[in-house]
Amino acid sequence: MSPQTQKAVRFLQSWVINTAAVLVAAAILHNHITYEDKLENLLIASLLLGILNAFVRPILMLIALPLLIFTLGLFTLVINALLLYFVGQLLDPRFHVDRFRYAIVGALIISVISIALNVLTGNARVSVQRRPPPGPPKNPGGGDGPVIDV
Repeated sequence: MSPQTQKAVRFLQSWVINTAAVLVAAAILHNHITYEDKLENLLIASLLLGILNAFVRPILMLIALPLLIFTLGLFTLVINALLLYFVGQLLDPRFHVDRFRYAIVGALIISVISIALNVLTGNARVSVQRRPPPGPPKNPGGGDGPVIDV
């Protein structure tokens, strides 16, 4: 596959994962995060949320860096909730978030579902690799080791 095709596939996969996560959040908080009956409204909302996460979120993270450090990164949840609430305000008749506290709960649900689905699909940004334990020294007592002058 060409690099362009790989980027397109990764984008579509990420979009589907975001849409599924927003769908789960809307199902759990069905009276507080709502969308009109059509699936296209949910697709538009998740696409807009993805665009805001790609372009606006890094700026907000930089501005809120002291708060992020002070709260050990927990303020990221507030930034995610702000973006979700903003999407709800932009797409109000088609996608709606009642209050900011429901945006916080929705952002938490979306984060957990997105992380789980990204790990399951192999689309995760972080990977853990284990190294084999180090073996015994190659030449114990030989002349190839470090020299310590006393």
